[in-house]
Amino acid sequence: MGSGNRLLMRIARKLTIETGSLLWLSLLPLALGFPAHLQPQQPPFVQAPGTESPVIPQLLSAGSISGTVMDETGAVILGARVTLTRAGQSAPQQMLSGDYGQFSFANLLPGTFQIRITASGFAARTFTGILHSGQFYIVPCALAPETLRTEVVVTVRQEEVAEEQIKAQEKQRVLAVIPNFYVSYVPNAAPLTSKQKFRLAWKTMIDPVTFALTGATAGVQQAQNDFSAYGQGAQGYAKRFAASYADNVAGTFIGSAILPSLLKQDPRYFYKGTGSTGSRILYAISSSVICRGDNLRRQPNYSAILGSMASGGISYLYYPAQDRGAGRVFGNVLFSLGEASVVNLFQEFVIRKFTKNVPKQNPSDP
Repeated sequence: MGSGNRLLMRIARKLTIETGSLLWLSLLPLALGFPAHLQPQQPPFVQAPGTESPVIPQLLSAGSISGTVMDETGAVILGARVTLTRAGQSAPQQMLSGDYGQFSFANLLPGTFQIRITASGFAARTFTGILHSGQFYIVPCALAPETLRTEVVVTVRQEEVAEEQIKAQEKQRVLAVIPNFYVSYVPNAAPLTSKQKFRLAWKTMIDPVTFALTGATAGVQQAQNDFSAYGQGAQGYAKRFAASYADNVAGTFIGSAILPSLLKQDPRYFYKGTGSTGSRILYAISSSVICRGDNLRRQPNYSAILGSMASGGISYLYYPAQDRGAGRVFGNVLFSLGEASVVNLFQEFVIRKFTKNVPKQNPSDP
């Protein structure tokens, strides 16, 4: 081996020994348990708040939206107004189509957009799309000629609405037998016309159940010998039946048709059905002296009060002399109001459950 080679080998051994010594010296503090702050530190990795991985920025390229405004024949339309609205942008961008119908919106960030094109003599068109990163979006822009439009507004008169509601009311019967025509389960029912008020009264008085109940009342009166001047037998029963039916006719037509037409008041009871029990009780009792006007406002029930007085006065014509008097007239008023309060309470809490063909207005209705 030459002297040159031996010299190179000595240098290599010396470097190996020195390099190994440096490596052991660098590991010596760890082996001896030196404090961490005295040990060499690596710079910490900085991570963006709220992320689990390093933030890698995504580069978004601007795009553009363009098009050529034409009619259905392919002829270009110049001067058309093109409006661009983009999500997150408060103010829209506008421009007019050029000599060749062209338009272009450049340097747009990706996102949802809407293009609206209007031109004189043409129907406006609106296009919606999504512009992606770096996309050149071309909008189809064929406009159709504007056509003359005739707007037809169909309105339904209140009388027609009330007519439909009355037809529904005339199907309301307790236990499918007893008429329950004078109760509205529609809270915002249309007011009745005078003709409809008289029709409802007539419908009630000619109902077979009305004749049956009148006959039962006359039978009870005869059994108790009420209005003894009428006597007994078939003739006495007929007189009691006629008097009872006359009371019903007078009270119904005067209190539920004539006076409500003159005073513009609604003779029906409007079912409440909501609220606390106490409020419903108060509403039912007060409805005997407070009614709804044709203007849909609550007001004193003059029709019922004056109707009771009028029917009591008319009864002078057919009741025996010993059964007449002012006491009977005012007694008839108090009895009618008290009877109405009791009936209203039953209407509010009981009768609805047994009435057939009740219209459902609320999802909670049974």
